[in-house]
Amino acid sequence: MDAIKAIYDGVTFKPLQPIPVKEEYEVTITFINPLKKGKVNISETEKQPCSAIIGLLKGKVWMSDDFNAPLDDLKEYME
Repeated sequence: MDAIKAIYDGVTFKPLQPIPVKEEYEVTITFINPLKKGKVNISETEKQPCSAIIGLLKGKVWMSDDFNAPLDDLKEYME
């Protein structure tokens, strides 16, 4: 299952991103929210989502200094 964003103008659907399939597919259309002030500028919708902002998790993720050290529990398998 794939999902894409599109704009419905009352007559047609206009995809805001490439459609990832070429074959014929059954689709389900869900109307999320009405647009404010008519049409959306496509370049605005192509900006990075908040979850993809570089450095968003800086200082929140850490790795132990001995991360790559051998584990005592696996010594018998590593000989």
